[in-house]
Amino acid sequence: MGVTDTSGVSARFPEFPWDTLAGAKQRAGEHPGGIVDLSIGTPVDPTPDVARDALVAAADAPGYPTVLGPESLRQAAVDWLERRFGITGLSASQVLPTVGSKELIANLPTQLGLGPDDLVVFPELAYPTYEVGARYARCQVLAADSTVAIGPRRPALIYVNSPANPHGQILGADHLRKVVEFARDCGALLVSDECYLEFAWEGEPVSVLHPDICGGTFDGLLAVHSLSKRSNLAGYRDAFVTGDPAVVAELLAVRKHLGFMLPTPVQAAMTAALADDEHVTQQRERYASRRADLRAALTSAGFTVEHSEGALYLWVTRGEPCRDTIAWLAERGILAAPGDFYGPAGARHVRIAFTATDERVASAVQRLTA
Repeated sequence: MGVTDTSGVSARFPEFPWDTLAGAKQRAGEHPGGIVDLSIGTPVDPTPDVARDALVAAADAPGYPTVLGPESLRQAAVDWLERRFGITGLSASQVLPTVGSKELIANLPTQLGLGPDDLVVFPELAYPTYEVGARYARCQVLAADSTVAIGPRRPALIYVNSPANPHGQILGADHLRKVVEFARDCGALLVSDECYLEFAWEGEPVSVLHPDICGGTFDGLLAVHSLSKRSNLAGYRDAFVTGDPAVVAELLAVRKHLGFMLPTPVQAAMTAALADDEHVTQQRERYASRRADLRAALTSAGFTVEHSEGALYLWVTRGEPCRDTIAWLAERGILAAPGDFYGPAGARHVRIAFTATDERVASAVQRLTA
């Protein structure tokens, strides 16, 4: 195989989802009022001053950072988890900063040493990187929402995501307790993607590390958190993983060898952002307003909204194939994410992000209700 041969990539991975939206994006861009891009949940509001000020103050950073990061950062994460979500018993040594949460999820099976003999399970409707990371490690993969669907197989790694991307479903405490029990019984590592835990609109999300869920022990459990959405820090690429101390230590050892480290100024910004809740409250208010306006407009246009209890998306359907809905929206200058990005179960839904500016959201509302 030559160094420019990419045939192996196409065999191992599906087509990059957003590449399939090129035609719809072009059509939406032809609208006289310009495109309203609601396809990707990227923050557009300002990065909070508390993070920017900390970044600038730490800008003189001539030396290498460490993979583990300073104790002040890790303790800020521990304090935030206890303050906001009632998670007790964690220590700073159980927190590992990561270069965004997508990087961690994409590399996790490989960094844990999983391979062709190992099964990775993820939700039937799921963030594509769970599967991509498993395939990158050449693991077996299974999309399943129940232990019945897993059957007698013994997974090595199980992902849960609540509030969930794409559909915003919040998993209840009873459900999470059963998943924790199942994972421990079969010896699987349970990884809970909790990047949207700050954004619940209906219902109350809970972490798998909460004592009522984990039974007071973090054995076999990891929780992944990101500041991209919480603090509008997607461009900073800062997140962290915490939980089972033995697994965190193993990941730290591997990542030291591979050089996965956050820049020193980013570590400082992350520390400051975790210690401040006010900017998150303000951001939730922005998103709540946009969500309410878009939801009302979509309902008036004949869409049915399903789940969407949390996260930054509305999961909607017109009772037709999702690509037909994408074309309908594109005619009105609106770009959304087709549900089949997230698995066959999404074939008749689309995901509408409410992370666009107030002006763009207002434009979308006008077009939907015209």
